[in-house]
Amino acid sequence: MDTVSSLLTRPGPLNAEQQDKLARDRSRQAAPQVLEHLREKIIALELPPGTVLSRTELQLRFGLSSTPIRDALMRLAEESLVEIFPQHATRVSPIDLTLTQQAHFLRRSIETEAVQLLTKQRDPELIARLREILTLQRGLAESGDLARFNDADQAFHREIYLAAGVPDLWTLVRRHSGHIDRLRRLYLPIEGRPQQIVADHTAIVDAIESGDPEHARAALRHHLSRSLTDSATIRAKYPAWFRD
Repeated sequence: MDTVSSLLTRPGPLNAEQQDKLARDRSRQAAPQVLEHLREKIIALELPPGTVLSRTELQLRFGLSSTPIRDALMRLAEESLVEIFPQHATRVSPIDLTLTQQAHFLRRSIETEAVQLLTKQRDPELIARLREILTLQRGLAESGDLARFNDADQAFHREIYLAAGVPDLWTLVRRHSGHIDRLRRLYLPIEGRPQQIVADHTAIVDAIESGDPEHARAALRHHLSRSLTDSATIRAKYPAWFRD
């Protein structure tokens, strides 16, 4: 069984850079920082499903008391990213396919409406920002830097929410996307998939720029549907990481 001590960070105490970062963030509450750190590692599968998260080890790792660690784990449990067994253990949850489908439904419902609105605005500054992200994604796809490619992918979709005037809905979507994001991390290394995502994004931007709401909605739906396309194949490869 994997444990947090072997997977959370390199073995040993926090290095000087990490200690300085925590010191610089003293103005922020500790629990949100722990939450962000653990959530990022769970989504990136650096803490894969089944990993045991020891509260004692986390306290030592972050140099914090039990309260912010407990609060962070409870928030992760609310997102169904960890399972807390009282008096026993806390484990990273399997990828729940029902929750991935719900997250897909939520994103599709919001983003199809958002791109329709953007086709009416045809904001040249937005188009320029989206095309700049596309240029970045093409380069990252060619270099094989999938971590930064994923960050750019998130930035692309976030721009759509901001431009549509619904930034709080982006926060809502991110809070419900932990399971589908992990599924995406598993299919992103498939040969040709990053290039396919860039092509999908290009079609969305082209439709927004041309003021074609039907094409924009169709391109967005087609793009998001790919998130579930390979779920059966990926589950067969990592059966212990999934549940219905």
